[in-house]
Amino acid sequence: MSTIRILSDRVANQIAAGEVIERPVAVVKELVENSIDAGATRIEVEFRNGGKSYIRIEDNGKGMSPDEALLSLERHATSKIREAVDLNEVSSFGFRGEALPSIASVSRFTLRTRAEGWEHGTEIKINGGKLLDKKACGMPVGTVIEVAQLFNSVPARRKFLKTDPTETAHITYNTRLFAVAHPKVAFRVLEGGRTVFQSPACENLRDRIAEIWGRSLADDLIPVDVSDPKTGYRLTGLTAKPGVGRSTRRELVTLVNRRPVDSRTLGFAVLDAYHGRIQKGRYPPAFLFLEINTQEVDVNVHPAKREVRFRNDGAIRRFVLGAITETLVAATEAQRPQLEGTAIKAEAPCNAVDVNDSVELKTPSAATTSSEVVESFQPTAPKASPQPTPPSSPRQPEAKPASKAEPRHTPAPGITPAPQATATPLATRPSAAATTASSTQSSPTWRLITVLKKQYGLFDTPRGLVMLHLRHADQRVRFERILESYKESAPPSQGLLIPHPVELEPLASEALLAHLDLVNAQGFHIEEFGRHFYRIEAVPAWLEPEQAEGFVRDMVDLLRQRGGSRKQSELVWEAVAKLAVQGSYRRSDSMSEAGVQQLAEALLHCDTPHTSPFGKPTFSEISWSEWERRFGKD
Repeated sequence: MSTIRILSDRVANQIAAGEVIERPVAVVKELVENSIDAGATRIEVEFRNGGKSYIRIEDNGKGMSPDEALLSLERHATSKIREAVDLNEVSSFGFRGEALPSIASVSRFTLRTRAEGWEHGTEIKINGGKLLDKKACGMPVGTVIEVAQLFNSVPARRKFLKTDPTETAHITYNTRLFAVAHPKVAFRVLEGGRTVFQSPACENLRDRIAEIWGRSLADDLIPVDVSDPKTGYRLTGLTAKPGVGRSTRRELVTLVNRRPVDSRTLGFAVLDAYHGRIQKGRYPPAFLFLEINTQEVDVNVHPAKREVRFRNDGAIRRFVLGAITETLVAATEAQRPQLEGTAIKAEAPCNAVDVNDSVELKTPSAATTSSEVVESFQPTAPKASPQPTPPSSPRQPEAKPASKAEPRHTPAPGITPAPQATATPLATRPSAAATTASSTQSSPTWRLITVLKKQYGLFDTPRGLVMLHLRHADQRVRFERILESYKESAPPSQGLLIPHPVELEPLASEALLAHLDLVNAQGFHIEEFGRHFYRIEAVPAWLEPEQAEGFVRDMVDLLRQRGGSRKQSELVWEAVAKLAVQGSYRRSDSMSEAGVQQLAEALLHCDTPHTSPFGKPTFSEISWSEWERRFGKD
């Protein structure tokens, strides 16, 4: 058994680096925080190869004297605290005292700094935790730190780093968060000498968001400014207008005392405030600044300071929930006069998605009803008994087929076969499609009795009474029809008269670029024409052109969440199809009896008619034998 020994400072620093410096973005985060604490008004970040080979952080902060520069590289050296009790009142970003020595222990590290009043600066070079050189240098007031060959002394950790584009995206996104948190600080980010983004100092938050996240997002936000004098809490920033949502949380940014943090307390409070105000499953974009007493929050619960812990989670949650709710109610009341007598446009891009471009948005102003949506799935019936013709829509052009695949045939409505001797519930049959394919004369026909609560269709069948869930059935029919069209070599698409430009944040841009060929093979035509900029020139025939940008953003987010788990081609098919069906029939829509009848018939064509794409049942049946058992035989 080996003896117990004290680790050297070099090994101890490398171990500490494993907690604090997980990847290149952690280096950038720690050094940018130090620059902000130093009072910098200009910060420049440069990196190469995702930060693996080179990182440089330059600022115009107050800098350090020669002695302070050497001392800053010692473990537990800090200017932020003096006693343990000071941990309860930390107002700066960094105070652990381990960041610089940890970074220096796993890289080739160069520090150049000059404080006000000194005629020269100080340059210190370290490699793998060993001091190589210390000398005077000429430079302006401020600090420049260069980190090269990260994890060169810990090759095992280097193996776990992601690809260069992924690490680059993390660095860019994290720097954007700091830029949002400090609008009055000018930021510039360069990758390999090329400017990724640059933002001068801004007087207000909206301008900074417009520069970094895009003007369209900034215009969808409303100001928040609510205070509680009893607790001293204050919530400021910008939050989404009612009805504006995104498919992921990446644009729901919460900051505590100007520190970007991940907080379940804040996140769930914001989501609760938007309950009923945005589509279920979507997230409101928001940039919210919570100001509280430093004694009310612990910022040291995570080694990398990504999470915080509140002394009174319940009080914080109630305050944020009330503040956002109050803001949204006021915004709704202010817009009410403008909305009276006008159609309300649905925000969620998927709500407008249908498999036939003769279908409009399902809004009060749309001339097309949901019955037309369902009837667009009408199968080919025998000529002797044609399907009912759906009502025409005066506002729509002639419908284009959503798929060139030959549809399966089902029995014509009204032809009811003789009841079989044994009544087996539909849900127990292996496949409705297999039943219809085997014999059209032996396939039962569902006859609509009535529509209940705009949500269910009650059907009389030879086997029993069937209750059809209209939305779940509509989703299943849409899902399989779109997947069927994607199996073709050239799915139908429609070119846009004016190509639509789209700017994506770095991680989303990487995901789209990785799947671009596959996405374009499914009816889209998207081209890259700048860094993180794309141009949508064509969309599938079932997608409304005005909803193209929102749909592409949602599709990219879904690809990011599930990328690498399955075959890429299959992943793209299902990502597009599942997003498309989210705009299916809703209880607030209206569907004619003919549309409900045809929806049921279309459902029986599906390979998996019993559930929606999300696993929910499409219908429930009570057989005639069950009714006889309940009532008793005469």
